[in-house]
Amino acid sequence: MIIISDTTPLHYLILLKKAELLQKLFSIIIIPEAVFTEMQHEGTPETVRKWIAFLPAWVQIKTPSEKHLEKVKELGKGETEAIALAIEVNADALLMDDRKAIREARKNNLLVVTTLGILELAAAKGLIDFSQTLAELAKTNFRLPSDEIIEEFLKRDIERQIKNSKI
Repeated sequence: MIIISDTTPLHYLILLKKAELLQKLFSIIIIPEAVFTEMQHEGTPETVRKWIAFLPAWVQIKTPSEKHLEKVKELGKGETEAIALAIEVNADALLMDDRKAIREARKNNLLVVTTLGILELAAAKGLIDFSQTLAELAKTNFRLPSDEIIEEFLKRDIERQIKNSKI
């Protein structure tokens, strides 16, 4: 699988000490140069800066070609490069949370997985306790979706737990 990540999902998984979920779920993650640079910014939490300074072997950095960058307009540099790179390498999925960027990615027929989607997938595979991890995420400055959406995620998690306990 070819998976491209924007800054936000990687940033928050690192803060939660759950970045290794990406390796367990997808094996290799590719980040654009702009995402690598954003994660080194002095305003970025030290935990994230330290993690990015010593990238694990399962994270690769690539720069999209100019040709593909021209296809993406009016987004931040990280989102622009992530979408352009995903188009260029025909990625299986693009990890991102920014709504405007998600709309642009979907216009380009890219499959987008959000941070909550990653956590839900990890919970479905038994790698994390979804509700506990969601509570930890809520303690950060991550912008959670509406209560109705959160309740849907939690409802699906409970349904999975019930289904798995019957097996």
